[in-house]
Amino acid sequence: MRLGVIFDRDLPPERLVPVARALDALDRVDDLWVVEDLGWTGGVSSAATALAVTSRLRVGIGIAPAPLRNPMLLAMELANLARLHPGRLAAGIGHGVPAWMAQAGAAPPSPLALLEETITSVRALLRGETVTMAGRSVQLDGLSLVHPPREVPPVLAGVKGPRSLALSGRVAQGTILPEGLGPDQVRQALGQISPAGDHELAAFTYLHVGPGFPGHVAEGQAEFLGVAPEEVASAVGTAEEAAAHVRALWSAGAGTVLVRPVAADPVPHVEALLTAL
Repeated sequence: MRLGVIFDRDLPPERLVPVARALDALDRVDDLWVVEDLGWTGGVSSAATALAVTSRLRVGIGIAPAPLRNPMLLAMELANLARLHPGRLAAGIGHGVPAWMAQAGAAPPSPLALLEETITSVRALLRGETVTMAGRSVQLDGLSLVHPPREVPPVLAGVKGPRSLALSGRVAQGTILPEGLGPDQVRQALGQISPAGDHELAAFTYLHVGPGFPGHVAEGQAEFLGVAPEEVASAVGTAEEAAAHVRALWSAGAGTVLVRPVAADPVPHVEALLTAL
């Protein structure tokens, strides 16, 4: 059972360095994940920064939108990070928020085909293979990496719909579930993934210890998930209540729980959670 922390997208990018160093000093934190959301920050540059200022944490990219990332270029970036920081990188790739992809002029004709072809080709490139793909969305002609990583980083799919979850089970090494899902939804998603072999299930969840969790956060995520705001499950309330939610996600089958502190200073919330756990 792994515990990680997400560096919230609303924090100024320059806060990443001190937060990463503080979390690296907490030996009960396994991961630090950075965000790639349209208009906020780039995931690869954030991951490179976090890896450079830490020595222990696994750093995850959550989540690179396939429509904005050519798979060859993405594989080159991931391979570079994995060579420089062996065994400390995890890469999430997803559909991207459809409205954002449309705004960026990158809405694919078939999001499912694009994601499957992107993950398949990126994984093959990272394994050192020469890739030719004449797919519906991805076109690669005899490409390979000159410096493939010795330790191949896991590629996870950040998805939520039934067909996308099944896709993840087929082609990815893990699945990232969005914030707001409770234990029952995690179990349901695991059944839809039906992974073959070793498959990491990583669940994102909001974290806020004490009063003052902003209501607009739950409202925004409820709209994204298509549920009522009161149905958005989070690690909020007392430290013990937050810890109980994290334990419930682990028990439901999430091998990795990634808490996203919603606070100007995320570290005290993580420390309070760790004490309760």
